[in-house]
Amino acid sequence: MEQVKIVVFKCGNIATSPLFELLLDELADRQDIRVRTLTTGSKMGVEDVEEVLPKVFELAPNLLISISPNPSIPGPVKVREKLSSSGVPSVVISDAPGKRIKTKLEAQGLGYIIITGDPLIGARREFLDPIEMAIFNSNIMKVLAITGVYRIVHQEIDKLIHAVRKGASPVLPKLVIDVNAIRDRSDFQNPYAKAKALAAYEMTEKIAEINFQACFVEKESKKYIPLAASAHEIAQTAARLAEEAREIEKYNDALVRKPHSKKGQLKTKTKLMLPPTSD
Repeated sequence: MEQVKIVVFKCGNIATSPLFELLLDELADRQDIRVRTLTTGSKMGVEDVEEVLPKVFELAPNLLISISPNPSIPGPVKVREKLSSSGVPSVVISDAPGKRIKTKLEAQGLGYIIITGDPLIGARREFLDPIEMAIFNSNIMKVLAITGVYRIVHQEIDKLIHAVRKGASPVLPKLVIDVNAIRDRSDFQNPYAKAKALAAYEMTEKIAEINFQACFVEKESKKYIPLAASAHEIAQTAARLAEEAREIEKYNDALVRKPHSKKGQLKTKTKLMLPPTSD
């Protein structure tokens, strides 16, 4: 197979959603893949899914990726059912609530990447406006990028791409990216940088707990507004802490970069002024 056709279906939004397809082809010159993306926008209802999802299969994908919050609610459930019956290798990427249905995902023959530090936003009308939404997502994206989550995600998908291209049966991921995954799979060279990254990721996991309380438990505005605001303050602080971790690596000229080659293989470098080399 010369090229693998990847179709990404986005239902609602988590902080992994906006940049996902760009992680696979950051220089826009990979020759081994073609990526197409369809989305229901911020909506996650069954009707939204039923309108857009059929278009996924019109694109004749070799690999399917579904990204959404909480894959156990009706809209994403409909997506899972369709992917499971499609015969196309499929992976669900989701946030912490996905942990509750790992066995269901496996029973449906779906791979999964569950990101525990991709938290629920503080969705209360008194607090959240378009700008607050954008700032929150940018802070979480910075944490996910710097701590190594995005690296883990694209490497897992790269494995599937290479298997499909060779005509082999891909081994679908069954992965929960928690703080232990960051500890074991991140590229930090300096132990203090890694410690800061772990702290930043732990903070993003806590954000989800606070925002769940604010969005679904507390009924009085005088209680849920300060909770949502505090969770978003934590997101900003976590982003700053992650930046500090990256700065330590830069000061040591030890920042790891792994660009894709045109053939889709990862190259590696640490020294800024040297070219990347093949692994």
